[in-house]
Amino acid sequence: MDKFDQQKLNLLVSGVLESAMDAIVAVDARQRIVIYNKAAELVFLHPRESAMGQPLDLLIPRRFHATHSGHVERFGKTGATTRRMGGPMVLYGLRANGEEFPVEASIAHSGEGEEKLYTVILRDVTERVHAEAALRQSKEELRELAALAQSVREQEKSRIARELHDELGQSLTALKMDVIALRHEVPAESHHMAERIARIESMLNQTVAATRRISADLRPLMLDDLGLAAAVEWVIQEFTQRSSAECDVVIQGELDLEDPYATAVFRVLQESLTNIAKHANASRVDVLIERGADKVHLRVQDNGSGFSLESPRKRNSHGLLGVRERAYLLGGQSQISSTPGLGTIVELWLPLGEEA
Repeated sequence: MDKFDQQKLNLLVSGVLESAMDAIVAVDARQRIVIYNKAAELVFLHPRESAMGQPLDLLIPRRFHATHSGHVERFGKTGATTRRMGGPMVLYGLRANGEEFPVEASIAHSGEGEEKLYTVILRDVTERVHAEAALRQSKEELRELAALAQSVREQEKSRIARELHDELGQSLTALKMDVIALRHEVPAESHHMAERIARIESMLNQTVAATRRISADLRPLMLDDLGLAAAVEWVIQEFTQRSSAECDVVIQGELDLEDPYATAVFRVLQESLTNIAKHANASRVDVLIERGADKVHLRVQDNGSGFSLESPRKRNSHGLLGVRERAYLLGGQSQISSTPGLGTIVELWLPLGEEA
């Protein structure tokens, strides 16, 4: 390459550097700044005249000085010529006014020995980091709001269930006793009146049973009064009465969970069994509940018809969505796996104690 071509190349490189939207900083083998473009001036607020020839530490917060120099040197010894700096970590630059700011950067090196040159291309991502932080905060606030709404719904269900069980249930029972007493006072020859009283008694029996069922479906009072283990036993018994499937339950550890964890485990189990009874056509269901030191694990597996997870969700079908929602609201995880003809597995993990 002749001298004229070299001059044209230098002008071209200089033009590219000055027109670049991202800050470009290059340092020599001693990590002294030798290239510092216009965008770097705007980002770091150091004029080019004061930055040229200065150590790279000028642009880096003091707490990173010791480690950053070693990282650059180690990178120069590797076979790679370019790489992204920081990886998943957030890097920080230092402006002339002392302000730190997050950056996204990549580094390349060329040359050998004293001629080695390290070139860093970086971008100020302050707005993006702030937006991500605001999004995380917004999601956390929404999760807290949803968890509060879930708790309020459960409290309201508990209140209504107790009123149905205690007040309406007791009134219906008292009315039933009065009807029974009235039946004994009807003359033997009054067959028409006896039949009417028998119909009223039968209707009262059905109403009492419906009241108890609705109350239990809203929220079984034994979950509040006797705990999760008793509620699990009850919901399994209800399932086996409604379904012909055999159900095997294994409980490992003490289920002395407090709300909202006890409610979440119970509701996911209840929803899973309801779906099995309605749709799975299963002959066997296996339930496992494991209580560890820092988490609780629920697994419900059936050998029913299964379904394709890729299939569109049926309209007004929110059961599986509810499983994921309860796990998310409590910082846990859920997993649903199913194959047509091979059954379904629903799993829930909730953190407890300090993990929660």
